[in-house]
Amino acid sequence: MLLLIILVSGCRGLTSNEPPIHVNPNMDTQNKYKAYRASDFFADQRDMRPRVVGTVARGQLQEDDHFYRGMVDGQLAKNLPSQLTVDKVFLEKGRAKFNIYCAPCHSQAGDGNGMVGRRLPIRPTTFYSDYLYSQPVGHFYNVISEGIRTMPSYKLQISKEEDRWAIVAYIRALQFSQNPDLKSLIEGVASSADSHKNIR
Repeated sequence: MLLLIILVSGCRGLTSNEPPIHVNPNMDTQNKYKAYRASDFFADQRDMRPRVVGTVARGQLQEDDHFYRGMVDGQLAKNLPSQLTVDKVFLEKGRAKFNIYCAPCHSQAGDGNGMVGRRLPIRPTTFYSDYLYSQPVGHFYNVISEGIRTMPSYKLQISKEEDRWAIVAYIRALQFSQNPDLKSLIEGVASSADSHKNIR
């Protein structure tokens, strides 16, 4: 044992052109697929395999249509999802995200007169039209997620669903600030939250 230790310590710092000795070579020499390598096994000759249709990663099922897609029974949701807490912090988050992602086109006031929006051939929508006053909160969530007409989807930039809902709540707050007589504007934000005792 002492002789083995001396031999091993005497090799430290030396270089060799020979491959290293593997006491257990199984993990180094096993057959495996690597990204962007060719394969003789699969018909398309690719090692990288496409995701099997219908498979869902663990924890990514997203069954709740209301929270993840803004839909309830196939219709646009009229209320915010019950798991959200509508409070000052939530609206502040919505304001911050809105000013980052929405204000360049829609302006911080929401009138469609943002710095980028002024230069577009088709002007962004103002949130203070009769049409958007009448739309349920699910419409705004769906537009942020999927886009509409010339507006692209922002679901990659705003990847967290809760952040999208915060923007929706803030848009409703903007609309209400300009037209406080329309009490229905805050019903979709307040009623669902209040019914679950999570509005503050």
